[in-house]
Amino acid sequence: MFLIETEKEFLDAFRPRDRKFVELPKDTRFPLFIRDYLAWVDPYGVRVFLVFTAPGSKRPTGIAFRRDQQGDPASPHMCEWCHTSTGADVGLLTTDANSKRRVGTNLCLDLRCGERLEAVTNRAGQSVLDNNKKLVERMARFAKEALGIDGNPDA
Repeated sequence: MFLIETEKEFLDAFRPRDRKFVELPKDTRFPLFIRDYLAWVDPYGVRVFLVFTAPGSKRPTGIAFRRDQQGDPASPHMCEWCHTSTGADVGLLTTDANSKRRVGTNLCLDLRCGERLEAVTNRAGQSVLDNNKKLVERMARFAKEALGIDGNPDA
């Protein structure tokens, strides 16, 4: 769990190139307590936003994704973060790595991976905490490897 005190701190979690696209979730109030991560879809369904804190970090990281591909029911995909494929639209989410290159990955198009993991984990009698930790680790690995965002500047 982590705390974001102000809207400025919230927006500062995103890279400057992404801030212009960020639309706060409806009815957001500060201070904002976030359990594992926060994800939301913009009102037009074009972008998906993610805010999380990398393991060992005290600073939140934000990523603004673009929904470049809608889920295709005829071609089931597996989300690369939560590893679920049933009951979720999975498709390509992309973001700018820099001014000349976009990167993407197949994910749940609404980034509600935590909810799906929790349901699967509960049915299997496993630890929700362990699976959520692995999910956030995958988010941090994507941010670091694909975008060069080191979510652990405190170390």
